[in-house]
Amino acid sequence: MKIRDTVVMFLATGWYVGKIPLAPGIFGSLWGLILSFYIARTAGPLAIALIICFIFCAVWIAHAAEKLLAQQDPGCIVIDEIAGMVVTLAGLPFNPVIAISGFIIFRLLDIIKPFPIRTLERKVSGGTGIVMDDVLAGIIGNILLRIVIEIADAAGIVIA
Repeated sequence: MKIRDTVVMFLATGWYVGKIPLAPGIFGSLWGLILSFYIARTAGPLAIALIICFIFCAVWIAHAAEKLLAQQDPGCIVIDEIAGMVVTLAGLPFNPVIAISGFIIFRLLDIIKPFPIRTLERKVSGGTGIVMDDVLAGIIGNILLRIVIEIADAAGIVIA
């Protein structure tokens, strides 16, 4: 295996946590939490630019890994979960309540894949399909988290 292929697989599998036989998506999402922690400490426009750059890189890496593995959307590729988790928490304060709530919401959306997430997953292939259904789950998760924060704030409960 060439060094490029090794690097692609290392990144696509989230530093090889995707090779864990039980629930690799959970472990990939945990990497997303760690990355979100650092991005949350970055100024708004730079944070958005970093997230967008990460998504583009994730698409390329997932596409390359899918070709190397000769499988369509293999479970060991978890860079999509990392991207989705980062999008879920984008622009929100990073604290334990938000992080845990975002993690749960994202994992549920990623597992259940309600409309339009499942439709996107079925219609788009390659690295774009692997990553973008998780990014869409992250967008929906981010919106849901913002609604929860607003409702909690209106009720006088401070979670953000």
